[in-house]
Amino acid sequence: MEQDWTTAPLSPKRAAMLTFAVKLTRTPAEMNDADVEALRSAGFSDRDILDIVEVVGYYAYANRIADGLGIEIESWNPD
Repeated sequence: MEQDWTTAPLSPKRAAMLTFAVKLTRTPAEMNDADVEALRSAGFSDRDILDIVEVVGYYAYANRIADGLGIEIESWNPD
């Protein structure tokens, strides 16, 4: 899964969550109602969706802070 989550044996619910998270990370301006509906259809509640968006947003924020400050990746973290 670490190399390519799209080929991992994931449940449809988990795959929907990761598809959403990747889109929100890579192309946030392209998010729309259909993306949220896809999560609802996969079985996520509105609270679940809020949690997913908050976690994805927090990681984007934290990574930009680290990048902006020139913080290097720890040696234990593979590229």
